[in-house]
Amino acid sequence: MDAISFGTDGWRARLDIFTDERVRMVGQAVADHLADAGHDAPVAVGYDARATSEGFAESLADVLAANGFDALLPERDCPTPLVAWAVVDRDLSGALMVTASHNPPEYNGVKFIPSDGAPALPDVTDDIEARLAEPRADGPRGSVERVDFVTPHAEQVRELVAPGCEGLTVVYDAMHGSGRGVTDALLESAGATVIRRRCDRDTSFGGTPPEPSAEHLTGLVDAVAAHDADLGIANDGDADRLALVTPDRGFLDENLFFAAVYDELLDDDSGPAVRTVSTTFLIDRIAAAHDEDVIETAVGFKWVAEAMVDADALMGGEESGGFSIRGHVPEKDGVLMAALAADAAATESLDDRVDRLLDEHGDIVADKVSVDCPDDRKAGVIDALGDAIPDRVAGEAVEDVVTLDGFKLLLTDGSWLLVRPSGTEPKMRVYAEAGSRDRVDDLLDEGRALVAELV
Repeated sequence: MDAISFGTDGWRARLDIFTDERVRMVGQAVADHLADAGHDAPVAVGYDARATSEGFAESLADVLAANGFDALLPERDCPTPLVAWAVVDRDLSGALMVTASHNPPEYNGVKFIPSDGAPALPDVTDDIEARLAEPRADGPRGSVERVDFVTPHAEQVRELVAPGCEGLTVVYDAMHGSGRGVTDALLESAGATVIRRRCDRDTSFGGTPPEPSAEHLTGLVDAVAAHDADLGIANDGDADRLALVTPDRGFLDENLFFAAVYDELLDDDSGPAVRTVSTTFLIDRIAAAHDEDVIETAVGFKWVAEAMVDADALMGGEESGGFSIRGHVPEKDGVLMAALAADAAATESLDDRVDRLLDEHGDIVADKVSVDCPDDRKAGVIDALGDAIPDRVAGEAVEDVVTLDGFKLLLTDGSWLLVRPSGTEPKMRVYAEAGSRDRVDDLLDEGRALVAELV
């Protein structure tokens, strides 16, 4: 039981720790949590494309059925957002999703999705952790059924976005993950010409973790150029996040994508934006130009989702590529956002829109680095950092300090430096944003040195 801990987005571990026995204990804890909360509707159990994921999902379904819950498995591995939408669409008690997202193939994980389709908040995951126990059978056995999660989600996206992609050429990179046959099919049905990359299932992910970062998408950048495509789109392993490639910029910083799509939505709608503490202030500038508010949250889409619901926000997101919009399930959705990105690009290239936004609001450069830090040292580093906040960083005075998640130092020139513990890896994260590449590099160098002294 001590090996099971729900972090930023569920429990993830290497396969020597993430065993069938422990997975079944999670299933029993979720069954008890749901039963005590008065839920008796079916429970969805999704899984990603990893070699072990379907077997773990079948074990979870077996435990739920033994506790009297009907369990719904997908027809094949599928993206996490499809499972979240199924919870709301089918009025389910909740769902379990077997995925380690962007982690390497030697990892797996499981997350619980409550009945509202949003990420589970700590009070829920704490309750599940407290209930971990050996599986048991209680009363009549429920059924286990395979159902279609793809079609209802695609219908929701078409209704919400109504993507019109005629004349658009898109290179889609599934990174061998669960977005294959889902995101590309949706774009094709909207009229786009889709050129596919890594759209076969490979449980080793071709030797590269299914993380849609710039270093892992050089092939997509080359493919967009080679095919004279209008856009490149990649999903991570479970397709709840995405990354974009444009003809002029190559890999498009997720902060700039957030800004472009929020600005596009504001052309025809209104509403505040929700962003994490690590996400660009460019969102604030765009919102202010439209007399809208911005709500800042801690890192983790569960906090974004909660704030989106509370504020009836038009869009919410985080710099790591997770976004959602009003009218959809409050969970990050890389399939939905791919359709929205393609629809926006069919109206005006993302390069042109980003150029206009930067001309209007000023240049923005953002980046982050990591410093190795054992999990048991993270709290101590943060405590020590609270007593070591410098008066100046890279020659600029510290004007204010935000403590929503770690320490975010706001500097007098409008730049900022953030230090926070990773919720998924034994690392401290250091983020910075400024008006130039050199300035960001200087901030990151000082931030890295500051943290390294405390680890």
